[in-house]
Amino acid sequence: MSDAELPEVVRVARDLIRIDTSNFGGGNARGEREAAEYVGAFLESLGLTPEYYEPIPRRTNVMARVRGRDSSKPALVVHGHLDVVPAMAEDWSVDPFAGEVRDGMLWGRGAVDMKNMDAMILTSVADILRAGEQPERDLVLVFFADEENGGVEGSALVVKERPQWFAGATEAISEVGGYSITVDDRRAYLLQVGEKALIWIRLVAKGRAGHGSRLHDDNAVVKLAEAVAAIGRTRWPIRLTPTTEALLEGLSDLTGRPVDDPDALAAASGPAEAFLRSTFRTTTNPTALTAGYKHNVIPERAEALIDVRVLPGTEDDVLAELQQLVGEEIIIETVVRDIGMETPFEGPLVEAMVRSLGRHDPGVPVIPYLLGAGTDNKALFTLGIAGYGFAPLRLPADLDFTGMFHGVDERVPIESLVFGQQVLADLLRTY
Repeated sequence: MSDAELPEVVRVARDLIRIDTSNFGGGNARGEREAAEYVGAFLESLGLTPEYYEPIPRRTNVMARVRGRDSSKPALVVHGHLDVVPAMAEDWSVDPFAGEVRDGMLWGRGAVDMKNMDAMILTSVADILRAGEQPERDLVLVFFADEENGGVEGSALVVKERPQWFAGATEAISEVGGYSITVDDRRAYLLQVGEKALIWIRLVAKGRAGHGSRLHDDNAVVKLAEAVAAIGRTRWPIRLTPTTEALLEGLSDLTGRPVDDPDALAAASGPAEAFLRSTFRTTTNPTALTAGYKHNVIPERAEALIDVRVLPGTEDDVLAELQQLVGEEIIIETVVRDIGMETPFEGPLVEAMVRSLGRHDPGVPVIPYLLGAGTDNKALFTLGIAGYGFAPLRLPADLDFTGMFHGVDERVPIESLVFGQQVLADLLRTY
């Protein structure tokens, strides 16, 4: 398919994928400056005036406000992030930063998380403004840096140093919601109305250094390995929230199955099963190990990183349980901690999102769900802005969409991007 034949939303997403904005975490990132400049130039081409905020060199955020027909209504924040997690090219079947189009799909790091939505935002607003129209209310378009590091050098600083960007805004929409799943051969859409809390911790084990040939009973690596294994093998109990209870009711309505076995009910959702099951419980996944510097030297210190995602309101309880699990000899350091949140599945914005999906895919149910991960909506929540996940995509039943977040061979169907851009433009015109 030639460039001229590609829909604009695909071309924009492809262009953004080709800008490597890999974020390795902990302040180690390629930076978002070039991607932010691309976004800014696109906004300028629509007659908008972008503002940039770069609190740390190359960690660039960009914003523009679109005036609505009725500016007395509360403004709506429509936001995305420009960074991506790294991609190991040798593991992929395509160059992860080439933005290749093949087999009816756009491939590359960010095709799912979340340069697809960035492109949908830009081209939806373009459709409205180029037609000489205005959105119903003011839109605050924001593209953040550093989301893949918990927003530490992105949204967290923006809401603190540039709160005026969000003047008059009460609600926000962004990623990881509005996409379709197939439940027992029936399509449904998941609308994200909450997020688990993120707690990134470091385990530190200390011992006595020594020669690798010795009989040694104070080995930091052994202590750490036992702690990591204890956490990694723990299966946390199911604990439902109002949102996950509503999700189960929706799945039960679709399948006719009872709600008393959440895991079995989630299994009816096909490739989305693992994504949904993680929302029923705390998850604690070891992700990195650091110890030693030479084969024959027993180190005095060993460290591990654990990605902890907990249900809203259970943060302190889980940290206390983790300390009991690993024992007093292991030090737990909190690297990043943010909030969990839930918003009721009701109100004018929720109704508007459901209507917009219904106009483009009539008769398909929309079900609320709790995101097992997190988004920049958490930073906006500190300003009193209620956030939702609404990056609408109608997806093939056999596509493991949720498995592609941070996965290999990340890709999104071209038809899904076009559908999402149309639904999003519909929402922005009418809400």
